[in-house]
Amino acid sequence: MNKEELIDAIATQASFSKVDARKFLNAFLSVTSKSLEKGDKVALFGFGTFSVVERGPRIGRNPITGASLKVPAKKVVKFKPGSDLSDKVK
Repeated sequence: MNKEELIDAIATQASFSKVDARKFLNAFLSVTSKSLEKGDKVALFGFGTFSVVERGPRIGRNPITGASLKVPAKKVVKFKPGSDLSDKVK
């Protein structure tokens, strides 16, 4: 499902116009992104938790040449699904 399909599904499910569904989704994405930028967690009970974790430096390998290279540490977004979501996917 892409963003436009998600907007259509939200509009249908919540009886919103597509314009309102787009505003809702864009606001949700903006607020979630800003919270993660600050290092906060975003927990949606039953759905899951978005958080930022630090991935340490490591030694990688160029797949073409086989040469070793240093991959620096960086922050990445992590998603841990909630129990309700996990049960629905099973």
